[in-house]
Amino acid sequence: MKTVYFNGSFMDKEAVSISPDDRGFLFADGLYEVIRSYQGVLFRPKDHIARLSHGARHLKLSRTDFSEFVQIAQVLLEKNGLLSGDATVYFQVTRGEATRSHAFPLNTPEPTVYAFASKFDALNGEKIKAQGINAITVADQRWARCDMKTTALTANVLANQAAVEQNAKEAIFIRDGVLLEGTHSNFMAVMDNVLVTAPLSNYILGGITRKVIVEFCERENIPLEFGPIFEKDVPSVQEMMVVGTTLEITPIVKLNHSPIGDGRPGRITKKLQALLKGEIERCQTNA
Repeated sequence: MKTVYFNGSFMDKEAVSISPDDRGFLFADGLYEVIRSYQGVLFRPKDHIARLSHGARHLKLSRTDFSEFVQIAQVLLEKNGLLSGDATVYFQVTRGEATRSHAFPLNTPEPTVYAFASKFDALNGEKIKAQGINAITVADQRWARCDMKTTALTANVLANQAAVEQNAKEAIFIRDGVLLEGTHSNFMAVMDNVLVTAPLSNYILGGITRKVIVEFCERENIPLEFGPIFEKDVPSVQEMMVVGTTLEITPIVKLNHSPIGDGRPGRITKKLQALLKGEIERCQTNA
């Protein structure tokens, strides 16, 4: 039996009952987070909780403090036998159950909270990070509040499916000629030996792995620029990578079936991968 967390209680997954009137079901009126665990140690959980709180404030949910989620995540790992190896913990918070109406309910409902932990295939991830992936570009048809990690992911689903149909692992959204981010990752490129990534805005998610990489660049004096990566400049890009909780730092070796650089993971990508590995090990040692 898989143990999950639902509205204040730990229970068997089969015992969970979500109302068909839940606004998360009817409107995708909710948020989610995915936290990575290495050998039972959560990686940057407070950053994930802070991002969830950011979204809750902007969605005007009745609850914005989720500090106890860190302890809930640890209990889920323990109850599901996931304290060794790699795992992920998923949290979802919706506005709650109410009679269907586009405007907020007059009587503010309690948010619906659901969480579960799952084993993560780290070996496959290591292979992908070493070899790199193929990616495609797609027009960005998402809404204009991508800084909130909402459950409204239809555009992301369609874009990722388009990637799968072209034997690619990720799709990069393009808006006004600028490559912004992936369907479930942030995006970075190396141009003239400088790491470039889009500045934080309402059009990209403030990724936790992205934040960690920025810290690496400041600490290790790796040249970093916050700016646009134009589609027209792709042929001159030296390296590309997608970064995120599950992808960590994964090089893109082909974009739209054309090689990036020499078609292999680049020097800066490998350096960042090594730095991230060291940071994960440091967190485990200090746990």
